[in-house]
Amino acid sequence: MLAFLVAIVALWLQSAWGQNSASCQAVTQHLSDPPYQNYFYSDCNSDTQAVVTSPLPDSKLSIIGPRLVIAWPAGNSGICTFFQPQNGLNGSLAIELVNSTLGSPLAPVYRPTRGSQYAFVGVQGVLSFNASATLTIPILGSVRTIRDFTEGPSLLRPIIQEAINVTRTNGTGATFSRLWLDNVTTTTFTLVPYQSMDSNITIHPQNKTISFGSGFYTFSASFNYPQLTQLPPSRVLNRASEDLIQEQPDETTSLSFLSYTEKLLAGAWRFLTYFGRDSMISALLLEPILSQGNGSATEAVIGAVLEPINRTDGSVCHEETIGDYATYLNLQNNITSTAPGFTYPMIDTDYYLPVLMAQYFSSSPDRVGPLLSRRAGSIDPQNRNLTYANLSLINAQRIMNITAPFALNQSSANLIHLKPEDIVGQWRDSTYGLGGGRIPFDVNTALVPAALRAIGQLARTPGVYPHNTRVNTTSWATSADSRAQVWEESTLLFFETNTTASTARSRLQHFVETATFYDGPTNASSLPSSGNVTTYSIALQGYNNLSSVDVLHSDTGFRLFFVNATSRTLEASAQETRFINATANSMTRPFPAGLMTPQSMVVANPALSGSDVLISNFTNAAYHGTVIWSFQLAMMAKGLERQLARCNSSMNSATAIPAWCGISSVRTNVLRAYNVLWDSIEASSVQLQGEVWSWTYSNSTGFVTTPLGALPPPPGVSAGTESDVRQLWSLTFLAVQRNRILR
Repeated sequence: MLAFLVAIVALWLQSAWGQNSASCQAVTQHLSDPPYQNYFYSDCNSDTQAVVTSPLPDSKLSIIGPRLVIAWPAGNSGICTFFQPQNGLNGSLAIELVNSTLGSPLAPVYRPTRGSQYAFVGVQGVLSFNASATLTIPILGSVRTIRDFTEGPSLLRPIIQEAINVTRTNGTGATFSRLWLDNVTTTTFTLVPYQSMDSNITIHPQNKTISFGSGFYTFSASFNYPQLTQLPPSRVLNRASEDLIQEQPDETTSLSFLSYTEKLLAGAWRFLTYFGRDSMISALLLEPILSQGNGSATEAVIGAVLEPINRTDGSVCHEETIGDYATYLNLQNNITSTAPGFTYPMIDTDYYLPVLMAQYFSSSPDRVGPLLSRRAGSIDPQNRNLTYANLSLINAQRIMNITAPFALNQSSANLIHLKPEDIVGQWRDSTYGLGGGRIPFDVNTALVPAALRAIGQLARTPGVYPHNTRVNTTSWATSADSRAQVWEESTLLFFETNTTASTARSRLQHFVETATFYDGPTNASSLPSSGNVTTYSIALQGYNNLSSVDVLHSDTGFRLFFVNATSRTLEASAQETRFINATANSMTRPFPAGLMTPQSMVVANPALSGSDVLISNFTNAAYHGTVIWSFQLAMMAKGLERQLARCNSSMNSATAIPAWCGISSVRTNVLRAYNVLWDSIEASSVQLQGEVWSWTYSNSTGFVTTPLGALPPPPGVSAGTESDVRQLWSLTFLAVQRNRILR
């Protein structure tokens, strides 16, 4: 009898919530990253990610607790529900998403509703609870709202939380629902006993929580909001690369989940929206395999970047704010509107655009006219009546204007600084990511000259920059390259630091004695016995009146990837040699003397700084500290390969071979660094598609790979940072492959 009742309930749920078109092919994926279990579901109606968090025996329970996140790319929307045991100790409650007659484990929700322009779409499934539980905090509406709570000081917005209603469902279940601030869209989350007909969910209306016994529960999460159009793997990749769909199905499925005709998304689940920097870096690294032409992934990236350019000053948008959170921010400014918002705090993002355009039009010159003649305004109404060509010109003008002072006078004052009102401005966009630095290494030594070179190339490409303006774009064909040469040859010296070997050993010892997260060997034997240790500051003008932030870093990879021009003078050539040799040394020296750990290359290392404040800020729990970022591995690997290719005369007809190629010890060092890095990349294959990961160290266990979100935040930071299980620029290893000739 019980089995019969269960079957009836299952059929009812499938009828009420299921997708009713047999032709709608579903794509599913399960990615395990304990304590997180990630599930993806896509069909022709919607795209969903579900994340189930359940504490492990060794989890820090102040950080990791039972939780379910449902995230949708459409509107960057989501649901987050937190659970705790009713009677047991903290840590005793475990939850799991299980296969059932409803789905394996997820099934679709598709429910057309009278009076709603859009059907309710989402997912359903069955959750298992090992003990009685209470759903303590529901958050419905926007991923940004969820992140305000999980990454900030537990922020809950009254205007959002007070709009949540809890009602009885099917006699024994409960439904949380919330009408968005647009007064049109509704998000719902339903929990109903499954295979437990005698179970009952108790609703506590005073604090909008529910409690229930152990067992299985059907959940349904849905909303009625316009959906994006996902690009299947066959449309994300070019034809020559379609074999990857069979060879690397997990990676290509993940890339497809983040790829849409409107834009490419930065990461799942925390960044399911447009980020300009992320999408352009990804397109640059994925170029050998990414689709091109009308409706392609490449043009989705370029179009999404061009659409919201600030027409007043040419800045490229860093991040869009859409959906319910956009309405919320508008209301904070006394504006009743659902219009999206665009932020422009970053100084690095501007420079990627001409580089990406130059790369694209070099391989697809026939797309210059069709792409640049498009009219903007569908995303940002402020840009109506402007074409993509107009917007690309405005961006190029900005770059030419702000790079001119340094070309005339090579002073630190004329380098590119962060915007006065912001403490972040490039990819290390966390409070301590640059150690308070105002003049970042990557922007000045790599991105600026690369953008100038690209502008020169675009100015020589017919049809790119309009000539019916007051701007003499014809002159850029030569002046941009001349200016780029100045930036290439005159910026490294501002960041170069030389420390005596004895001082470096002393600082390593001090680091090991004072660092709270590492007390292992100094590995000082990898330093030279005498002479200087050459490094490059991550930024200038840091916190605590530091003239330079002398943190060893991976941003040297930007210079290797973006800059390959020939030095004009012996001095510049010697400087280039010092730089690439120092970069190779940082790869081959083990942490803390260098960047290399058993978990691969960390993106920052304060051990040689001699600064207690930097040692306390750049920890293994800091978002941009002594942690490993996948895209930085790809950037560095491809950069080293590009530099080694310059030593091959048969591959280097355009420019002269660099002087360092003729110095056997340096060339051998660079080649060794390339292989040391790739060995570590291959050893880290399980983590490669994730955003960022960390490690812990003890004398008994050595280095142990650890999710960043499982570590307590560094001092002064209110909450830790959870890594996305899939990040767009971390999927670039689909295109960035080891060059076996260089082994």
